[in-house]
Amino acid sequence: MPRPIQATIHGEALRHNLARMRAAAPDARVWAVVKANAYGHGIERVFEALRGADGFALLDLLEAERVRALGWRGPILLLEGVFEPRDLELCSRLGLWHAVHCDAQIDWLAAHKTQVPHRVFLKMNSGMNRLGFTPQRLRAAWSRLDALPQVDEISLMTHFSDADGPRGIAHQLHVFEETTRDLPGERSLANSAATLRHAADPQVRGDWIRPGIAVYGSAPDFPEHDIAHWQLQPTMTLASRVIGVQTLQPGDTVGYGSSFTADAPVRIGVVACGYADGYPRHCTTGTPVLVEGVRTRLVGRVSMDMIAVDLTPVPQAGLGSEVTLWGHAGNGAVLPIDEVAKSGGTLGYELMCALALRVPVAVD
Repeated sequence: MPRPIQATIHGEALRHNLARMRAAAPDARVWAVVKANAYGHGIERVFEALRGADGFALLDLLEAERVRALGWRGPILLLEGVFEPRDLELCSRLGLWHAVHCDAQIDWLAAHKTQVPHRVFLKMNSGMNRLGFTPQRLRAAWSRLDALPQVDEISLMTHFSDADGPRGIAHQLHVFEETTRDLPGERSLANSAATLRHAADPQVRGDWIRPGIAVYGSAPDFPEHDIAHWQLQPTMTLASRVIGVQTLQPGDTVGYGSSFTADAPVRIGVVACGYADGYPRHCTTGTPVLVEGVRTRLVGRVSMDMIAVDLTPVPQAGLGSEVTLWGHAGNGAVLPIDEVAKSGGTLGYELMCALALRVPVAVD
């Protein structure tokens, strides 16, 4: 039989989360962000569940081709724009909308030969200092684009650096509004955190929201809020089984480095999952795990192919018992991916995107 580990993508949860984001900004259109192969879920696996969105936003031209190949005829937005002049040929052929964040991209558009003008999203650097024109240079960039026959409609966008935290978005929102006040065009500002926390303000939700991580069942401001607070559902389950059982005596240790020492007799289950499957190596003793839907803990160090879990809360567990690393257990219990990520010193984003190719994936 195959090794007993599997990821499952939950289509109904994806639909639910997309609807939740739309409800948070009811008069805005919704980009379903499917960059990074739909946050590790697989574009082809999530497409049917997310086709209720108004458009798909991503980074990679090959991913844009995959979305078109699935039959999508609506808007597709390249969030980082094109990377070289010849990319514009594919934008013309596939009808892609694309961000413009630097002078070189405007130069490339000016030299591009196309019969169908492009829809572009002019990006402003309102304080995050990654991509985009500074407020002092945005209007000149807009004027250059507006003069080009290769450009149709110009929309305006920015990205918040602190929508999930105490600093908030007011400082960036003010700069964006002041700079773009009398410029025409649709606006797109809000990521997942801004949509859930700040989209009561019509200036924040704008014309298009760009939810990413929340669509995939992770709270953008965890641990301040969890997915239950935001009424989100896990969209990926990683599950395996117990493949071995050991009974430890006081003083016995577990795994490489002997990082866990038993202080009393304890049964542990050895689980077919490790960092080569995408489980975070930096998770330590105490990381939550579900065995037969009962919450217990990881003990010792994560190995390449195995972890050990404490079976004390689940005395009936043994060889073959279901283990939920994150997501939904068979009895309906839920282990949010954010809790596991926190124990590993990272974010739910990374765990989703790090799911290894050797893990089989099903869609329910």
